Amino acid sequence: MNTQHFRPATERGHVSMGWLDSRHTFSFGHFYDPNWMGFGPLRVINEDRVQPGKGFQTHGHANMEILSFVLSGHLAHKDTLGTQIDLHAGDVQCMSAGSGIEHSEFNGSNTEAVHFLQVWIQPDRVNAAPRHAQRNFPRPAAGEWVLIASADGEAESLPIRQDARVFRGAATADAPVSLEVAAGRKVWVQMIEGQWAFEGQMLTAGDGLGIDVTTGSLQFSSPTQGEALVFDLPA
Repeated sequence: MNTQHFRPATERGHVSMGWLDSRHTFSFGHFYDPNWMGFGPLRVINEDRVQPGKGFQTHGHANMEILSFVLSGHLAHKDTLGTQIDLHAGDVQCMSAGSGIEHSEFNGSNTEAVHFLQVWIQPDRVNAAPRHAQRNFPRPAAGEWVLIASADGEAESLPIRQDARVFRGAATADAPVSLEVAAGRKVWVQMIEGQWAFEGQMLTAGDGLGIDVTTGSLQFSSPTQGEALVFDLPA
């Protein structure tokens, strides 16, 4: 059996600032949990809801691969590379901060909240040149994966500076999903919606599950339906 590390949604850190409602899977900002500092090179998973017209003022990052997954609404991004883009549901942005970059993120709508996941992955090198990429990805069909990011940008995924793959998968009662992962690696499952089951553990929206892989083949089923992000990570 694979070793599991269950992270219930209800035990995440929580920040509520009126304009921002944020849930932290791992230690972040003023939320500190020594048992949940990250999982392998996966360092941050924040689920953010930002009210209309509000957002994060210009701030800096360095030596981190930062992925933003827009689930609903409109996220407006500007950075010191000259990038100025609008992201909508299905859009994913990868900002490789490298030696240093500053950016801002705002809700680009004056009427509806934006709901997105922001993920930080530690890179396999430091002080590389900053870069930016983004594209729209279709939602996966039942029983299928969509590759979002990978070390070499395979299958038109976003390139990241780490020996990792990031998938979005969908499972239904009639269509489980299976993933081949090399034994000895780590996998993190972050539920987006619905329900998944893995080796006796049931997951619902917001839950996370870390897996120390020993079998090499992972299968996720659902009693109804569900979607999740899955991270294939080095040990």
